[in-house]
Amino acid sequence: MFIKIIQLIFLFVCFQQNSFAALKINTWETKEGAKVLFVENHDLPILDINVNFFAGSAQDPIGKEGLAHLTNHLMNLGAGGINEEKLANQFSDIGAAIGGDVDLDRAYFKLRTLSSPVQKDKALTLFKYVIHAPDFPIPVLNRERDRIIASIKQSMTQPETIANLAFMKSLYGDHPYAHDEAGNIDTLQKLNQADLKQFYKNYYLSSEASIVIVGDVSTDEAKKISESISQGLPQGNEKHNIASVTDQNYAGVKKIQHPAKQAHILMGMPALKRGEKDYFPLYVGNYILGGGGFVSRLTEEVREKKGLVYSVYSYFKPLYVEGPLEIGLQTKKEQADEALSIVNSTIKKFIDEGPTEKELIAAKQNLVGGFPLRLDSNAKIVEYLSMIAFYKLPISYIDNYINEINKVTIDQIKLAFKNKIDPNKLTTIIVGAE
Repeated sequence: MFIKIIQLIFLFVCFQQNSFAALKINTWETKEGAKVLFVENHDLPILDINVNFFAGSAQDPIGKEGLAHLTNHLMNLGAGGINEEKLANQFSDIGAAIGGDVDLDRAYFKLRTLSSPVQKDKALTLFKYVIHAPDFPIPVLNRERDRIIASIKQSMTQPETIANLAFMKSLYGDHPYAHDEAGNIDTLQKLNQADLKQFYKNYYLSSEASIVIVGDVSTDEAKKISESISQGLPQGNEKHNIASVTDQNYAGVKKIQHPAKQAHILMGMPALKRGEKDYFPLYVGNYILGGGGFVSRLTEEVREKKGLVYSVYSYFKPLYVEGPLEIGLQTKKEQADEALSIVNSTIKKFIDEGPTEKELIAAKQNLVGGFPLRLDSNAKIVEYLSMIAFYKLPISYIDNYINEINKVTIDQIKLAFKNKIDPNKLTTIIVGAE
C-alpha cells in the first residue's frame, strides 16, 4: 500500500511538471520598447491583459507623497473625454472589467473582456482611453482627494495601520519605501491636476512598460494589441530606479500607546530583493518558520504550546530593492513581553540550527503541491507573468519553480538566513503596549 501511495505522488508531481512545461510563454518587444509576455489559451472565450509601469509610490517626489496612488486612481475616472459614469457603464455594458492599483514598486492596469470581436474591440478602445488619455478632471480630483484624506484620518485610529506605518518608517527611514502608498494628509492637500499630468507623462512610459496578454487570441493578434497599447503611451528613454537600502535603520523596540485591548506587534528588517539567489532557501525556510500557518514553528511555539495568540506569521516581501521580512502577531497586552520573548527565541534557534529534515520534506511537499493553485486560471497566470515581466525574472521561472524548491537543502536555508537576518537587529513595533 505504501509503495502505491509513493507511486501516485510521483505521478502527480510528474503531471504537475508536465503541465507547467505546457505553459508556452511567447515574448517580444514592441517598437517603442515595451516588453510583452503572451500565453495563448482558447479554453474559454476570455482575454486578460495587464500593463505594468515603473510608477509605484517609491517614485513619489519628496513633499508629494501619495501622487503615484492618486494618479493611478484617477486614470479610470474620466478618460478620452468620457466622464467616469459613462466610462464605467460602457465597460459594464460589454461585460468587461478594468482594475488598477499601485504598490511600492509598480503601478498597473488590468482588463478582462470576452474575446468575441465586438466586445473585445470595444473593451480595448476603452482600456486605451484610460491608459493613453486620462483626463484627471478637477472636480473628481478634489472629491477623491478629500475621500482619501478622510479614509486616512479614519485608518489612523486603527492599531493595524499605526503599526504598519511605524514599522516601515522604522525600517526604511528616509528611503522611499518608508511612506504609505496612499500618502499623508499634508502632502495630499497640496496635489493638483498639473502634478498628476506630469507624473503620468514622466512615469507611464512605453519604454518601461511590460504588457502581459493571456487568453483567446492568436499570436498575431496579440502582437497587434501590444503595439496599439504601446504606441499610445508617453514616449521617453528614461530608466527610472529605486535607491538601494544601504543603511539598516535599526530602531530596537518601539512602544506606541493605544486603547486597543490587544497589543499589535510587528518585527522585521529589510532583507530581500527580487531575483536574488537566496530567494528559494529563504522562501522554503520561511514556510517552516512562520509562513506555513498552523504547521509553522512560530505557531507551534507561541499558539499551540503557550496559547498566547490566535495567529502568528512571518513572510518575506521581495521588492525591487531590499523588501522587508515581517513577523506579526496580536496578543493580550499583559502577555506581550512573554509572546515577544518566545518569538525572538524561536527565530534565533531557527537561524542557528535550521529546520529538521522532517520539516523540510513537509514544507517542500506543501509548496510543490500548492503551486498549481497559483496557475489554475488565466487571471492568476496574468498576475504571475506580470511579476516575472516587471522584475525581469527569467521566462523559465515557472517551469523551474518545482525544481528550485526541491533543490533546497537544510544547509542552504541556514546560510541564507544567517546572511540575511540578524536576530539582534530586528526592529520591533508594539502598538497597544502597557
